Amino acid sequence: MSDYDIYADVYDAQYWGYTEDIAFYVDEARQAKGPVLELACGTGRVLLPCAEAGALITGLDSSRAMLTRCQEKLAVYSPEVAARVRLLAGDMRAFQLSERFELIMIPFRSFLLLLTVQDQLQALATIREHLSDTGRLIFNIFVPNISLIAARSGEVGEPLTRFKEFLAPQTGHRIMMWDSRHYRINEQLIENVFTYDEVDENGLVVRRYYKPLKLRWMYRYETEHLLARSGFAVETLYGGFDRRLFDEDSREMIWVARKA
Repeated sequence: MSDYDIYADVYDAQYWGYTEDIAFYVDEARQAKGPVLELACGTGRVLLPCAEAGALITGLDSSRAMLTRCQEKLAVYSPEVAARVRLLAGDMRAFQLSERFELIMIPFRSFLLLLTVQDQLQALATIREHLSDTGRLIFNIFVPNISLIAARSGEVGEPLTRFKEFLAPQTGHRIMMWDSRHYRINEQLIENVFTYDEVDENGLVVRRYYKPLKLRWMYRYETEHLLARSGFAVETLYGGFDRRLFDEDSREMIWVARKA
């Protein structure tokens, strides 16, 4: 699992404005007829809007620093919203809670942080144990870009690509964020190194730092078989957060599954 503690200081600023998936998950949480569990909840980007919409929701994350940030953000909400939220430190592969959930969700492609098939199977087994008989598992992952994988799977040094720009929460300086990635085809692993250049008002780089991230990409039928092997039946496969069905033009896979 990736240690997201190193991202807690910039995560919200880095993903500020990314809201494409929030309405979808809020709608699913609102419709769940019982408690909701979000795995890899991070700083609450999805969790807090779900709680505000009325969901009784538990957030679990392996990073205590991310959970601390989520708790800080929760403090500005009303007591009624805060009372609907429980935050727990834990590993999505091996957590033990006394209750069963009507919805377990893993937004923002966080299932891909599981880097081996064994990790994936262990997580799905744990998830299945925590679902009610009528509960659903929902998660989204990206559709692998085969041409990009082929282009960046060689031994040549990886190109540095401008990823985005945002303001540093601590200093207000502009941060230029760069991405370098390498694809290991035999393991289906993406090895990212994010470079952050913090630039002052004179245009000088006053700080440069690096943060690694590993993901394991998955294909459609691989995911379908993995779910079946873990005792799930696929209810729906969406190709977008507007609930369009998956097709050849889709860039996202949004899986909705129940216990088989």
